[in-house]
Amino acid sequence: MAFPLLLLIPAGLAVPFALAGHGLGTLGRVGLRGADRRTWIRGGATLLGGVAAALYTWGLLLIALAVRDADDGGTGSSPLRPCRTPGQWERALTVVDHTVDYVPLRFVCETKDGGRYAAESVPGYVNPAVLGFAPAAVGCAAAAALVPKDRPERDPAV
Repeated sequence: MAFPLLLLIPAGLAVPFALAGHGLGTLGRVGLRGADRRTWIRGGATLLGGVAAALYTWGLLLIALAVRDADDGGTGSSPLRPCRTPGQWERALTVVDHTVDYVPLRFVCETKDGGRYAAESVPGYVNPAVLGFAPAAVGCAAAAALVPKDRPERDPAV
């Protein structure tokens, strides 16, 4: 269960910086005033994608900490620490295992009777924000592909 986290977290740490660098570099290469609509939209798409990747990586880091706490063992490890929800102590006592769901991102506690519930390991804003920024980035990228390139104005004297 922790193996995908070990692959996704380093990639998730690099991708936001790469996307932000590409987006800002594209705008910086032509200058803010010299950028056409297509360049602005492409730059916005990469920046939105970088924000989505950063938020998803933040959630992955929190899930990795929850997995580490759940797999720790030792004194005070039963019931699993991430599965302890305030006001629901009885439910936490029936937890027998845990899993990780990557879409939506959440730490899932499995109970003796076959039930499942999401622990409060990932803040409530992470999944909706990723669900907002990622499609916005894809939409901007598609819009940039549909916008024709602005042609430089020709000097009528030539």
